[in-house]
Amino acid sequence: MKCPSVAFISTALPRMCGIATFTNHIASSFSMLSGIPLSQNPRVKLIAIHNPAENLRYPPEVEFIIRQPQKKDYIEASEFLNISQVDVVCLQHEYGIFGGDDGRYIIDLLENLRKPVVTTFHTVLQNPSPGQKEVLKKVSELSSYVIVIAEKAKTMLQEVYSVPDEKILHIYHGVPDVPFMDPNFYKDQFNFEGKRVLLTFGLIGPGKGIEYAIDAVSLVAQKYPQLVYVILGATHPEVKKNSGESYRLSLQKRAEENGLKDKVIFFDRFVSDEQLSEFLLMADYYITPYPHKEQISSGTLSFALGCGKAIVSTPYWYAEELLADGRGLLADFNDAQSMATCLERYLSSEVECTQHRKRAYQFGRKMVWREIAHQYVKTFQMAAETGSPSKIYRKPTALIIPELKLDHLRRMTDDTGIFQHCIYAIPWREHGYTTDDNARALRFVMRYYHQYKDDSVLDLAYTYLSFLENSFNKEKKRFRNLLSYDRKWLDAIGSEDCQGRAMAALADVMVLAPNPSMAGLAKELFDKALDSLASFKSPRAWSWVIAATDRYLKRFGGAREVRELRDNMSLKLIQAFENNISDDWYWCEDYLTYDNARMCKALIIAGAVTDHGEKMVMGLKSLEWLLKVQTNPKTGNLSIVGNEGWMKRGGEKALFDQQPIELAALLSACHEAYKATKDSKWLVEMKRCFNWFLGANDLNTPLYDFSTNGCFDGLHANGVSQNQGAESTLSWLGALLRMNEEGL
Repeated sequence: MKCPSVAFISTALPRMCGIATFTNHIASSFSMLSGIPLSQNPRVKLIAIHNPAENLRYPPEVEFIIRQPQKKDYIEASEFLNISQVDVVCLQHEYGIFGGDDGRYIIDLLENLRKPVVTTFHTVLQNPSPGQKEVLKKVSELSSYVIVIAEKAKTMLQEVYSVPDEKILHIYHGVPDVPFMDPNFYKDQFNFEGKRVLLTFGLIGPGKGIEYAIDAVSLVAQKYPQLVYVILGATHPEVKKNSGESYRLSLQKRAEENGLKDKVIFFDRFVSDEQLSEFLLMADYYITPYPHKEQISSGTLSFALGCGKAIVSTPYWYAEELLADGRGLLADFNDAQSMATCLERYLSSEVECTQHRKRAYQFGRKMVWREIAHQYVKTFQMAAETGSPSKIYRKPTALIIPELKLDHLRRMTDDTGIFQHCIYAIPWREHGYTTDDNARALRFVMRYYHQYKDDSVLDLAYTYLSFLENSFNKEKKRFRNLLSYDRKWLDAIGSEDCQGRAMAALADVMVLAPNPSMAGLAKELFDKALDSLASFKSPRAWSWVIAATDRYLKRFGGAREVRELRDNMSLKLIQAFENNISDDWYWCEDYLTYDNARMCKALIIAGAVTDHGEKMVMGLKSLEWLLKVQTNPKTGNLSIVGNEGWMKRGGEKALFDQQPIELAALLSACHEAYKATKDSKWLVEMKRCFNWFLGANDLNTPLYDFSTNGCFDGLHANGVSQNQGAESTLSWLGALLRMNEEGL
């Protein structure tokens, strides 16, 4: 599968935020796998969670801005993504960056989103408040997959939040790809020649434990006067807004009181990636003195490990995991003496220090951003292929039978015929017209006219019939299929299926036309094309011919040649089934592709006309089998074979792309079964087929567009196609017409 297009929902640079930095790294690395910088890649976009109090100018890759406290922005973002060409949404979750209690506004976005979601949890709490637990469980439910940065978080998601194991993936925090270097190489840039440099970096604020690290330095400074402690980072914006620089000032005062004024050096800045790398490469040692156990991610610790630093850390969950097996030293929480002891081990033993550095660097090779991006790509591909489990298993809301409206059909039709494709709901002139679609349209409007006696559709019928007349190649006695917008035929003859559809449409005109003029032209074309049909090889084309000739005989029962053709085609189709069926494969071919139920319907007709019912049972059994293999066993909804691989005998069914034409054919076949047997179970199956259009499907997503009265072209793993072409819209209209015919 190709690399999906992705929209990342997160805070975004230049906002000073660790999540924003992480997202920039992963999005940039993901983009560069295609050799395209993030700012120039149309397939990678950012949706920025914005703090309105900050006056920020976002880079071009930020395509949409959500104001953090504005609930309506989250709904608008979901609608924006739903109509965007995005395959997967990647959410970066941290409670504090979203609006609402415990950041619950993000749930409004996810509930309205029709794209698969991959969520990275940057915080997983072992003892959450009821609100925090509810939010995280709901986000997990609405995500196709969730990613955690530490293995410990995976266990907590299962035990505390009841997230299924198969939904959880562990992917480490990324790290810069830098060489393993002697720290002295960069020290002259910072005037630290001859010094042993201890580093802490990140946004500064209470809860980082830096005061204990300063005390630890004071305990070893006299014995190791060459040691300096560099504290790199700006004060966290929220801390600065609420309490100014009081925490930084308290740290500076602590250093002075410990006699470390010249040994504790503050760099009050939010540095670029390049500058950060230089600081990291310059440092000999790194320390994360966080005071609490419950931390399952640390970008700063990851970066230090990836650069091969000798690391001292308190034993919070992520540090225990990352520094295991001799990749660093762990000191007790809030214990300056314990930290000092670890520092002295490194300061006094260059051998142990170097061993730890090498182990850290080697472990970090699998964490460089490029490798992490590859793991995210695999996850995005899985999400795009399987869709969102939360949407698959969610029960659809009450289904409403819409009014039958022809707005989109009329919009797609000009004085030549019906356009083949749409861009969204706008006719796509570039792709012109097909006989396939004009035959479908002609069949529908004739049946619509017969049912409602609405003279306003006759102009459409004349247009479509005229198209078929023009498509007929008199020399080949076959219908052409592809007509460009400038009215030039692009082929000499269409496929066998195309001929069958045209014949079925002409038969409907003969039977249902309101005047002899239409019926006469339809019969003339039908008769001229009749000779070429006997040579057809395709069971699907046979099925169309059986339906067309049977319909013709409803009007002219004594037409010998037509009757013989119907009966011969019926025998061919029956023979194909008899030669191919087995206990587990009740089908006439070794694969299921598109419009499959067309054969079931024709087989029911064929059985009725060849032996008065015995063979018709074969048609009913084939339809029952087809419905069974295309039913989701967990929901009972129809789950149609997708055209991304179809379904081969003995193989797995492709889940996507599911197309409306198959549902229309299934519903039509069930209708034929009901008319042949009067068994009400077929009416129930008709409703199941119809409800697929309204959301009773694998993504619980309607394909009928109530605003345009068109039908989306297919059900993809990441939602519905936003285009509303002729085939899909006519499939919908035909299905709705049959439901109305039976009063369902």
